[in-house]
Amino acid sequence: MNTFEIHPFIARWHSLGLPRSTPWQLAQDCENQVLTLLDRLGEDYRRHGNCAIHESAVVEEGAVLKGAIIIGEGAFVAAGAYLRGGVYLGRQCIVGPSCELKSTFMLDGSKLAHFNFVGDSVIGERVNIEAGAIIANYRNELDGANIRIRHGDAVIETGVNKFGALVGDGCKIGANAVIAPGALLQPDTRIPRLGLVDQFAHG
Repeated sequence: MNTFEIHPFIARWHSLGLPRSTPWQLAQDCENQVLTLLDRLGEDYRRHGNCAIHESAVVEEGAVLKGAIIIGEGAFVAAGAYLRGGVYLGRQCIVGPSCELKSTFMLDGSKLAHFNFVGDSVIGERVNIEAGAIIANYRNELDGANIRIRHGDAVIETGVNKFGALVGDGCKIGANAVIAPGALLQPDTRIPRLGLVDQFAHG
């Protein structure tokens, strides 16, 4: 489904000015997409190779940043956080201690508490992910089979074997919840603590 749109899930997605693509295509090309945005940043960002940190952002000593990364205005990255593979953090985002964020866009005001993994995902604005919650990106139990998503009455064939989730604006994901690969969370979805979301379409 090459016409799948992100903006019904993330209202201000178009403000980034990236080419139209599905969320799974975006995640696959995250590093290049972040590099494109790096070229448009103003002088209020400190540059370190392919990493740009807004002058008002805080990155604590002990955080690890690898690859193309943008850390936006007023964002906070705690000691022990690990960002890699192309990461975009919008304004006032928080990545807490011992969180890993891989090939992911996270928009304004969204937060990872601590001990989280989020892989190959697109996270909207004002999303709160409590401690220990995971957004998985690979079907280990299916030997990395391509991800097929049940969405309404349709089955989406993504054609990729790594994709975490498209998380709409205002979602709240409870502590120790697991979001299985290929989730599409409508805006303002609430996932309970210890909850499981699995939208994989078998067969």
